[in-house]
Amino acid sequence: MGLLGWGITFLIIALIAALFGFGIIAGLSVEIAKILFVVFIILFILSLIRHLTRKI
Repeated sequence: MGLLGWGITFLIIALIAALFGFGIIAGLSVEIAKILFVVFIILFILSLIRHLTRKI
């Protein structure tokens, strides 16, 4: 499972925890999902730049 998959997993955990009233777990899972999403976007942009500047 890739980095984006982990982010989606933590987001689903947060939604389920919020549904059952576990506010602390839901909040923590949302924060982890946000961090993983930002890291994924940064790595994607760096990968895209590297691919575009690569010599053929």
